[in-house]
Amino acid sequence: MGEKQFNDTFLKACRGEDHSHVPVWYMRQAGRSQPEYRKIKEKYSLFEITHQPELCAYVTKLPVDQYNNDAAILYKDIMTPLPAIGVDVEIKSGIGPVIHNPITSLHDVERLGMIEPEKDVDYVLETIKLLRTQLDVPLISFGGAPFTLASYMIEGGPSKNYHHTKAFMYANPKAWFLLMDKLGDVTISYIKAQIKAGAQAIQLFDSWVGALSREDYITFIKPVMERVFNSLRSENVPLIMHGVGASHLATEWNSLPLDVVGLDWRLSVDEARELGVTKTVQGNLDPAILLAPWEVIEAKAKTILDQGLKSNHFVFNLGHGVFPEVDPAVLKRLTAFVHEYSAQYKQTHTS
Repeated sequence: MGEKQFNDTFLKACRGEDHSHVPVWYMRQAGRSQPEYRKIKEKYSLFEITHQPELCAYVTKLPVDQYNNDAAILYKDIMTPLPAIGVDVEIKSGIGPVIHNPITSLHDVERLGMIEPEKDVDYVLETIKLLRTQLDVPLISFGGAPFTLASYMIEGGPSKNYHHTKAFMYANPKAWFLLMDKLGDVTISYIKAQIKAGAQAIQLFDSWVGALSREDYITFIKPVMERVFNSLRSENVPLIMHGVGASHLATEWNSLPLDVVGLDWRLSVDEARELGVTKTVQGNLDPAILLAPWEVIEAKAKTILDQGLKSNHFVFNLGHGVFPEVDPAVLKRLTAFVHEYSAQYKQTHTS
């Protein structure tokens, strides 16, 4: 038997090039709902898994092998680069990241250091290198965007409303912009090292930026995002932006020097196009629908595909991450449905 051919459908869709079927991957596909992963988690924490390249590569590759997805996303946490710059972060089970030295002043921001990826996160880079020898689909790696990292650093952990973050932003603009500058530098350095190690696409998660108005986004966030994406453009890998509850920012993202605008389930593909989003869009099945009967899942996926298939600029995904209650068999079936339905559509519309 010869080696399996490399499947670059996802990269083609990111660039809007012709391809045979709509590519599929799922946010948080690595881990969460897989029984094999849960067994590993009985023995190792997230932190311990990511520090063992062989184990981390196994967790990353597992959903690709099981679901036949068109891309792998590196298993790690958006907090990964923060300890290196002086943030005391702990991933608490059932809570998420908890910061023991939250930022409250300009002085706290000034004390933050800089990351040296080859030294500080060498285990991440080793995992990427290892995966590139194992995968026959593109490897996506990622980083947390400056606002979302800042929100954890100021709130001290997850928040429902980001009051402290917004108050800090409004009351201390000097400290805020310095924080954005520092986190922008960290993001650029961290992402470039991942690309150098072999990451073939990058997604920036600005998970919580939807908490801001469009006006505040343009004032307080967009300048650093333009700098980050401009710095990464020369790396020639697809750049993806994703947030939750951020539909009002879709056109702002479309104007950034990136390739793919991630949509959550609140804004349809057609609506995004009507607003003027011209780039490749990624999304956007509500992950809660994965708990519904198959007929419902299929109907919802078909609606999304019928809109996405109007151009080559579409990647199928969820509007947010897979959660633990989802049956892996459903994800496998959904991937097969997207592949078959879109391949058939493309055949009948191009022949």
